[in-house]
Amino acid sequence: MDQVDHIYNGMPAKHLGAEGWRKPWSGPNGGACVEVLKLSDGRVALRQSTDPDGPALIYTPLEIEKFIQGAKAGAADFLLTTRTEPNLTAPAGTAADWRAA
Repeated sequence: MDQVDHIYNGMPAKHLGAEGWRKPWSGPNGGACVEVLKLSDGRVALRQSTDPDGPALIYTPLEIEKFIQGAKAGAADFLLTTRTEPNLTAPAGTAADWRAA
């Protein structure tokens, strides 16, 4: 169902079809998960599982790769609710800088 020329960021996820969506990570959150779909051209679509007809965010393979690398390095740790908020007025630093704060 993947018509690459007609895929764009923010499009209704339902237009990408119902098959092939996966939940690569999940937790005890009552089913509210991010779902991913690998498109035929290598891009990746993300949607909210509780709103499967809502918007799909479309990322290139490089964008997904850098996001995953950054998350693994701790760059997204500030998003965790069990952690205090970083000083958003401070200059950007490395993941090690954020963990040390």
